[in-house]
Amino acid sequence: MPHPFDRSGTEVGPDGVRRYTRLPRNLVTMLRTAVDAHPDAEALVELGGERVTYRQLWNRATRVAGGLRAAGVQPGDRVANRLGNGNDWVYAFWGTLLAGAVAVPVNTRFADPEVRYVLEDSGAAYAIEPGAALPDGEPLEVTEQGHTDLAAIFYTSGTTGFPKGAMTTHENFLSNVETCLRCLSLDRQQLTTLISVPLFHVTGCNSQLLVVTATGGRAVVMPVFEVRAFLRAIADERVDVLTTVPAIYWLALQQPDFADVDTSSVRALSYGGAPIAPDLVHRIKEAFPTARVGNGFGLTETSSVSTYLPDEYAAEHADSVGFPAPVVDLDLADADPGTGVGELLIRGPNVVAGYWRKPVQTAESFVDGWLHSGDLARIDDEGLVYVVDRKKDMINRGGENVYCVEVENALAAHPAVGEVAVVGVADPMMGEKVGAVVVPLPGRALDPDDLVAFARERLADFKVPQYLSVRSEPLPRNPGGKVLKPPLREQGDWQPVR
Repeated sequence: MPHPFDRSGTEVGPDGVRRYTRLPRNLVTMLRTAVDAHPDAEALVELGGERVTYRQLWNRATRVAGGLRAAGVQPGDRVANRLGNGNDWVYAFWGTLLAGAVAVPVNTRFADPEVRYVLEDSGAAYAIEPGAALPDGEPLEVTEQGHTDLAAIFYTSGTTGFPKGAMTTHENFLSNVETCLRCLSLDRQQLTTLISVPLFHVTGCNSQLLVVTATGGRAVVMPVFEVRAFLRAIADERVDVLTTVPAIYWLALQQPDFADVDTSSVRALSYGGAPIAPDLVHRIKEAFPTARVGNGFGLTETSSVSTYLPDEYAAEHADSVGFPAPVVDLDLADADPGTGVGELLIRGPNVVAGYWRKPVQTAESFVDGWLHSGDLARIDDEGLVYVVDRKKDMINRGGENVYCVEVENALAAHPAVGEVAVVGVADPMMGEKVGAVVVPLPGRALDPDDLVAFARERLADFKVPQYLSVRSEPLPRNPGGKVLKPPLREQGDWQPVR
């Protein structure tokens, strides 16, 4: 079938990887182009703070670069950025690249041992700390970096073990920027995006900040998420592009005066990172009638976007993560002949160069140019991708494989369910049975019998939860926002389903 996204200006190299043929030389070149074209246009708006033009951004970032060099930072050195969302985070990011160094964004929710690990593992020559003045010196511009040079190390926040540093090259970043622009189906005019997710994640940095920078547009940055400020900013700043997690859209739509919010500026709206109920997709499309709505899927290891579900498919295929991005190839390893489910393999110029100082893990995950994602997926005859579970989270119920995400998607559609996580519960006869931990929506009563009946209408009998745990407190999550399933598996508060 024809590829759903624009593949013009791409070619397949000897290594089998399809690449964009007209990318900038590096990220610094991309920024300089925006500065030259739009020097007096706003580049950054920190809500409650300063408004910054492209000329001001460049001048401030080059002084940060000079300050880093004066502090002894050399090209190729790693610079840790421990700041929260705001203009200073952006100055630090660009200043690091302008010094020829490698940016290491640090998750602000990491515990102290995790922060120490990132600083030590990356071998950071300098750390930009909260509350301290940014480095400042004579303006400095290092511009000779090439596509294969290392630009940043993003540390993953896995559910077990210490984080791994994904080595992100200039080409990785630039390819993702071009992919986002093509998947969003927007023209290349100056765009405005509202960044409500952390900049230390690849979504906020790679798929929002850098995408609007490539257009000479504006990044409106929320230092702290607050739903009222989020809604005000959409209207006040005339936001073109919204990208965030489903829970934030749900919260926004729950506001009693949402109907009074002017959403007419929004032309593209994306979500990802968590299962989304089909009903919520319909509500989003109704609430943002001028926007093309889509679902993006990716990993830190793919520099953000690997697949995208465009507007034409968003409502009917809400449980799909879409089609491969324009320069991405997908395959399945060890696919089950019956279900078609196998481990999702990803190849493209967006796939990072490996894990920093982790040759064993790199060799395990990056094989012959393919990233072994650790996600179990199937691909239908149209080319739509359905991620059904993480490999390690699959439940084996007496020989029947139950994919947790599939069950979570079904339960999430129940009108009283706020959060849900599905895990295996040890069973002496079956090995494991399906257990669901459910958090009701605020102010909603959840009848367990009703929830199970709801599930039985949507799932095969062996997939219906046989144990439930209804709790009032939120699900435990790691600093990256992923649900921590080990403590849920170990809890004893399971109620057998009648």
